[in-house]
Amino acid sequence: MSESPLRRAVRRNRRAMAVGALGHTLYQVCETLVPVAIGLVIDRAVATGDPVALAASVAGLAALFATLTLSWRFGARSVTRAAETEAHRLRVEAADRALDPRAPATGLGAGELLTVATTDADRTAEALHPLTGVIGSVVGLAVAAVVLLRIDPVLGGGVLVGVPVLVAIVQLIGPVLTRRTAAQQEALARASGLAADLVRGLPALRGAGAEEQAARRYADASAGALRGALRAAVPRGLYQGATGLAGGLLLAAVAVGAGVFALQGRISVGELVTVVGLAQFLTEPVREVGYAAMELAGSRASARRLEKVLHAPFRLDAGEPGAAERCGEHGGRGTAPVELKGVGGPLAGLDLRVGPGEYVGVVCYDPADAWALADVLAARVPASAHGGAYLVGGVPAEALGPEEVRARVLVEPHEPDLFEGTLAGNVLTGADPGADPWPALRAAAADEVVRTVPGGLQAAVTDRGTTLSGGQRQRVALARALAADPPVLVLNDPTTAVDAVTEEAVAAGLRELRHGGAPRSTVAVCSSPALLARADRVVAVAEGRVVAEGTHAGLAASDPRYAEAVLR
Repeated sequence: MSESPLRRAVRRNRRAMAVGALGHTLYQVCETLVPVAIGLVIDRAVATGDPVALAASVAGLAALFATLTLSWRFGARSVTRAAETEAHRLRVEAADRALDPRAPATGLGAGELLTVATTDADRTAEALHPLTGVIGSVVGLAVAAVVLLRIDPVLGGGVLVGVPVLVAIVQLIGPVLTRRTAAQQEALARASGLAADLVRGLPALRGAGAEEQAARRYADASAGALRGALRAAVPRGLYQGATGLAGGLLLAAVAVGAGVFALQGRISVGELVTVVGLAQFLTEPVREVGYAAMELAGSRASARRLEKVLHAPFRLDAGEPGAAERCGEHGGRGTAPVELKGVGGPLAGLDLRVGPGEYVGVVCYDPADAWALADVLAARVPASAHGGAYLVGGVPAEALGPEEVRARVLVEPHEPDLFEGTLAGNVLTGADPGADPWPALRAAAADEVVRTVPGGLQAAVTDRGTTLSGGQRQRVALARALAADPPVLVLNDPTTAVDAVTEEAVAAGLRELRHGGAPRSTVAVCSSPALLARADRVVAVAEGRVVAEGTHAGLAASDPRYAEAVLR
C-alpha cells in the first residue's frame, strides 16, 4: 500500500519535528513554571523581606524567561523550515506527476491540478506545526498537574481527570469537521480550477459568444464553494467555542477550588497565586490541543486530494529498455519514418506513413479527426488501445514510451501557450543551447513581430502572451517549434490567425527551413492551400480513414470534396 503524503511528510521531517517538539515542550514547561516561580518568590522573598532571596528570585525569573523565549524561537524555526521545505517537495512531486509524459489519470482539470499542487500541498505540510505543538501542550498539562498534585492532591487530581474528559468531548466534533472541510476544499478547488480554465479560454469563449453561460457555470461552482465553507464553518465554530469553553470551565473550577482551600488555610498565599496562574495557563494547552485537531482535519483533507494526484495510475506505459536503440537502427533520430497502421477508435482504422524527410499535408474533413490524429502522434493516447499500431523508426510507440516518442515527434498544438519572459526565451525554449533564433523567426514570419514590438528579442511577454495579437502569438509559437528542430514536426492549423500574405510567407519559410537543407519530416494537418501546395503529397481523411491521396494541385482538380474543403 502506498504511503500517504501526510505520513511521508512526517517521516521525512522527523528530526526537525523532534527539535521543534523539544523546543515547544521546553517552552510549555517554562510557561508552567512561571506561576510556580512567582509563588515561590512571594512565599520565600516577598513575605520574608529577604533582599538576597529577592535578588536571587529576580535572577531566576530572568533566566526562566530567557529559556522560554529561546526555546520557542529555535523550536518554531526548526518546524517552520521543515514545513516550508516539505511544502516545496510536495509541490514539486505534484507538478512532476501532473506533467509526467505517461499522463496520470487524475480525473482533474488543469485548474484543479494547479490548486492541488499549490494550496493542498501547502496545507498538507502545515500539519507539521500542530503535530509538534500538541506534544509540548500535553507535556505542559502533565507538568501543571504534577505541580498541582504537590500543592494539593484534590486540585491535581481534578486536573488529571478533567482535562482528558474535556478534550475527549471536544474531539467528538472532529470527524464532522474533517468531512465538511474535505467537501469544502473540493468545492473550492473546483471553483478555483474552473476560474483558471475560464480565464485561460476567455478569447475562445468570447469568439463563441458563450461568456454568459461560462459566468453562470462559475457562479454555480462558487455558490457550491460558499455552501461548503458555511457547512464547514458550523463545526469549526463549535470546535473553537467548545475548546474555549472547556478551558474556561477548567480555569474557573481550579481557581474556585484554590480560593476555598486558601480560605481554609490548606494552601499559602504563594501557592494560591501559583494555582490561579496555572489555572490560567491551562487554557493555552487545552486550546492548543483543540487547534491541533482542527488544523489536522484540514491537512488530512488536503493530503487525501494530493494523494489522488500522486498515486493516480498512468494512462501510458513508460516504454521498454533498449527500445530507443532499436529505433536508431532504422536510420537514426533525424530520419526515422513514422507509421500509423489500422488505428481504430475515432480514426476508424487509419493507415498513414510519413517517410524520412517527407513533407505530408493532411486534410481532415471532420475537425474531430484532426484532434484525434494529433493525440495519437503526440502519444497522448495509445494507438494499440484501438487495435492499431503507431511506429516510430519501426518501433512501436508503446515500446519507446511517450518521452522518447516526443523527443522524435513534436506535435505543436493549434492553440499554443507562450510563457512569461522574453520573446527570445519563448522562441528558444526547447532549442539547443546557443541556438540562433533568427532562421526559425524568419521561416515563421515572426521576424516582423520582433521588429514591431518595443525591445525586440528582449521584449517582455506576459503569461500566455496576452500582450500579443492572436497572429503574433501563433507565429512566435511556430518559430519556437521550428527552433526546436525536431526530427518530425506535426503542425495543427498553424496559420489560422494570419492573413493570406503572411500565410504564403510562412509556407515558403517552412518548406525552405525544414526541407531545403538537412531533411526533416513535416506533417501539416490543415486546410491551408499555401501549406498544402508545398507538401510532397497530401492525404484527405474522412470518417477516420484516408479517402484520397495525391498532390494538392491534383486533388484540387479531381476531387470536388477536397476542393470544397480547401479552396472555399
